Amino acid sequence: MNISGIVVIATPEHFETVLDGLERSTLAEVHFNDGEKTIIVTIEGENVGVETEKLREIQTMDHVLSAEMSYSYSEEELDKLREDVELSSGEVPEFLNNEDARAEDANYGGDINRHLGAKPKV
Repeated sequence: MNISGIVVIATPEHFETVLDGLERSTLAEVHFNDGEKTIIVTIEGENVGVETEKLREIQTMDHVLSAEMSYSYSEEELDKLREDVELSSGEVPEFLNNEDARAEDANYGGDINRHLGAKPKV
């Protein structure tokens, strides 16, 4: 099961029409609106294809200026991550157990500055 959050922007003069249309549709569940133009909904689907189709239908509704996915949750991805965690040994890398290890010697893939060879600004 996939669940995604969608931000829908309606033309202000037709806000109530769009809100009503979304609330009556089976495409999405309305969770919030600002009373002017913005509506927050969630869509659900068995797979990404189903969600994409629902998003496209919302995007083509009359008086919808935009509808964009802002969050997505995939049960399949979560299951895969759980499998990966279960398959990992759970052992702490030897480097982290070395009392003489220096932090600057750690290979950290999330630091783009180090990857590019630049010194970070302090």
